[in-house]
Amino acid sequence: MVSGMESDAREQLQIVERAEAAPYIHYPRTPWWYPPVVGLWVAAMITAFLWWRANTALFAASVAILLVLEGAFLAWMQRRHGAMPMPGRGTPPKEIGAVWRRYFMSLPVVIAVVGLAWWLIGVHAAALTAFVVVTAGLAYYERRYAAAAAKVRERLG
Repeated sequence: MVSGMESDAREQLQIVERAEAAPYIHYPRTPWWYPPVVGLWVAAMITAFLWWRANTALFAASVAILLVLEGAFLAWMQRRHGAMPMPGRGTPPKEIGAVWRRYFMSLPVVIAVVGLAWWLIGVHAAALTAFVVVTAGLAYYERRYAAAAAKVRERLG
């Protein structure tokens, strides 16, 4: 039989674990348009390199505009989510940590595929490849993250 003190300690440990997991599992769903917009942003960033040698001012202006848009988007997401967990920061529950690790391990593959398209075909092909791969990859990541968050909620009760 478990003593009252052991039961209280176990219950308190579970309360602490639920509180630590809360920022990772309780926030609004990412909008449906999030993956294609990020894919479009990456494609636009790659397309800006068309002006790298031809017109430095256009290149700098386009990159600056894209960076401002990214900052505004991240600020909006932070306000929307509140305590928004960022991959690579904090200590997520193990289920979400596994999703984050796969996300980071896939980044070099995405970069290699886009770089290969750029090298073999050109900037336009790289931009199109980036749009497709980033959009599909983020949509997949969002589904995997939602499934991992559901597992954490189920485990913690």
